Amino acid sequence: MQDNATEVTAAGIARLAGVGRAAVSNWRRRHADFPKPVGGTETSPSFALPEVEEWLRTQGKLAEVPLRERVWQQLAGHPAGPVTALLHAGSVLLLVHDRPTEWLALTRTDDDRALAELLPAALEGVLTPRFGHATERALTTPTSTALLPSVPLLRGAAELAAERGARSTFAFLLGRHLDANPRQYTLTPPGPAELMAALAGPAGTALDPACGTGALLHAVRALDTRPGQRLYGQDATAELAALTALRLALDGHDGEGAAPAIRTATADTLRHDALGDVRADVVLAHPPFNERGWGHDELAYDPRWEYGFPARTESELAWVQHALARLKDGGTAVLLMPPAVTSRRSGRRIRADLLRRGALRAVIALPAGAVPPNNIPLHLWVLRRPAAAAPAAPELLLVDTTSLAGPGDVREKQAWAAVRDAVLDAWRTFDRAGALAERPGLARSVPVIELLDDEVDLAPARRLPPPAAAGGAGELTAVRERLADTLRLTTKLAPQDAPPTASPARWPQTTIGELARAGALTLRTAATSAPVTASATAASGTGGHARVPVLTDHDVLAGAAPSGTHTGSAADGEPVLLEAGDVVVPVVGGGAVVRVVDEATAGAALGRGLALLRPDPAALDPWFLAGFLRGTANNRQASSYASTATRLDVRRLQLPRLPLAEQAGYGARFRSLAAFEDALRLAGRLGEQLVQGLHDGLTDGVLEP
Repeated sequence: MQDNATEVTAAGIARLAGVGRAAVSNWRRRHADFPKPVGGTETSPSFALPEVEEWLRTQGKLAEVPLRERVWQQLAGHPAGPVTALLHAGSVLLLVHDRPTEWLALTRTDDDRALAELLPAALEGVLTPRFGHATERALTTPTSTALLPSVPLLRGAAELAAERGARSTFAFLLGRHLDANPRQYTLTPPGPAELMAALAGPAGTALDPACGTGALLHAVRALDTRPGQRLYGQDATAELAALTALRLALDGHDGEGAAPAIRTATADTLRHDALGDVRADVVLAHPPFNERGWGHDELAYDPRWEYGFPARTESELAWVQHALARLKDGGTAVLLMPPAVTSRRSGRRIRADLLRRGALRAVIALPAGAVPPNNIPLHLWVLRRPAAAAPAAPELLLVDTTSLAGPGDVREKQAWAAVRDAVLDAWRTFDRAGALAERPGLARSVPVIELLDDEVDLAPARRLPPPAAAGGAGELTAVRERLADTLRLTTKLAPQDAPPTASPARWPQTTIGELARAGALTLRTAATSAPVTASATAASGTGGHARVPVLTDHDVLAGAAPSGTHTGSAADGEPVLLEAGDVVVPVVGGGAVVRVVDEATAGAALGRGLALLRPDPAALDPWFLAGFLRGTANNRQASSYASTATRLDVRRLQLPRLPLAEQAGYGARFRSLAAFEDALRLAGRLGEQLVQGLHDGLTDGVLEP
C-alpha cells in the first residue's frame, strides 16, 4: 500500500459498488482476500481506497462507478482531512478555469511527485491575482509535500471539471462535505441566506464578519452579479475563511458572470477586526450566539460601541454594533439573532438607543426549524446606518412568520416560499412608505415611542395584534360544516357487521421472508437501500443533492403527509423512493400500523425505522398484504422486546396463501376500513380546530358567549 493513501469507510465502499452497507459486511466475512482495515475504530474501520478499488475491480463490482463518486471518496478519505483536500481541489479548479493550457501542460507527466513539485508555482500564479499576496490572504499556497497525497484527487477533480465546469465541481464537493458534517459548522440554509440578501438589497460592496463557509456572501453574489462587485469575509477559523474565498472566486464561472473581487481574513472579528478599513453597502451575518468570552474586558473603549457598551451576556449586541460600524451611511445590515436578544433586560438600553436613532428598522421572527438550532424560532434584525442629516425613523416593522410553517415543513419549498414572500412584501412596503398597515397575526409597524418603555421588548409575537380567531366567525362556521360533513361520512363508512364464520379459518400460511425469497415481493429498508437511479437524480433537478420529502415513522403512525427531508448527505445514504402500491411498516414501537402508499405520497423517500414491502401485482394485492400484516396476533408473534422498545421482525410476519381473486375481496374490505380510519382522523382534527377556535374567539372578544 502506498504511503498516505486515501482511506474509505464501509459506507464509502457501499457507495462505490452501488450496494447496501450490509453487503460490504458480508464481503468482509466471506472473502479472506478482502482488504484489511488500515485505520478507524473497531466498530467503524477504514480501508485504503486503492486496495478497495483493486479488490472491487477484481471481483467485477467496480464497472460503473460515477467519476464524481470516485472523486468524493478521494476527498472524504484524504489523509490530511477533507477540508485540506477541499482547499487543494478548489485551488486547482481555479487553475483549471483561469489557465487551462497551463494545467494541461503540467499534467502531461504521469509522475505524481513531479506534478506535486510543479504545482505550487502554478497555483501561486493564480491565487495572487485573485486574492492578493500571500501575506494579505487567508488562502495560502500549499507546498509540494502537502500536495503529493492530493494528486490523484486533483487529477480526478480536473477531469470532473471538464464534464461539469469548475464552479459546479467545487459546489458539488463543498455541498457534499457540508451535508456529511453538519455539526461541525454553523450553517445558514440557502433559503434564509437568500432572504437575508434580498432584505439587504443589491450590493456593490458586501461584508460578512462571521463568514463561516460563505453562504451569505454566496447569496449576495447570486442576487447581484454586477461587474466590479467587492466581497469581504472574516472568520476566526483560517480554513473557513479560505473556503469562503474559493467558493466566491468560483461563483460566476461557467458563463454566469464575471468573478467578483474578494478579500477574506482570518481573525477574531470582535477582538481583532482585520477588515476595519472596509465600509460596505451591505453587511450580512450569522454570528455566534451566547458567547461570554467575546472580549468584554478588553474592548470597553472600542469606538464601535456607538449605541452603548454591551454587557458580558450581550455578545449579539456587540455584533449588531460591529455591523453598523462597517456600513456606509444609508447601508443595510441583516443579522440572524436568537429571540432572547429582543427582550433581555441587560440589553434594553442599547435596544432603546438603536430605536431612538433609527438604526433598527425591522425585527422578523422566522418559523422554528428554518435555521439551526431547529427548536428555536430565530429572528432577523434589519438595520440601517443613519445618514448624518437624516431624521430618525418614527416606526419599527415587526413581522411574525411562525404561524406560516411548522418545524417539520418549513424546509419544504412551498412552505418556505410563503414565509419568504410574506417577509419581503411586508418589508418592501414598509421600506417605501415608512409604515405598514396592520396585518393581523403577521406584521405591523409600531411607533418607536410605544416601544420605549421600561422593558424595550421588541419580540414580534408580543406586539402584533392577534389574528381573527381561526380566521374569523366565517371560518369557524366553515370548520363546523366540514366537521358535520365528515361525521356523516364516518357514519356512512362505518363497517357493517360481517357475517360470522362457523369456525375460524385455517389457511395455509407463509411469511414475508419466504415471499421475498420467492420474488413475490421486495423488502427494503432505508439503511440497506440501493442507489437511486441516474434518472431519479436528474428528475430532482438538484445535481445529486436532492432535498426530497421523507416519509417518517411518525408520519405513518399519524396518517400524515411526508414531513422529513433527505439532504443527500453521505450520512443519510441514498434514499429509497416510494411508489404507489408499496406497503410501509414501522419496525420500532410495537404498534400494529401499516400504510399503503398512494399517488400523493409516491416519490417521497423511505425514512429510518420503516420497512418497505413492494408486492408483485401478479402475486399479491397490496391492501390484502397490508391488512393481514396489521393483525394484533401477527405483530405479537413477530416482535421482540428490549428494555426500552419493541422491535418488529418484518420477515417473520405471516400471510395466508390465497389466490389473487380471493385476496382482492379482502383487500377491498381492508381499503374501506382505511378510508373509515382516515375519516375518523380528519374528524378529530376538525373537532380540535373548532374547539380551539371557539376558545380563541371568546377569549379575544371576537365572539359573544
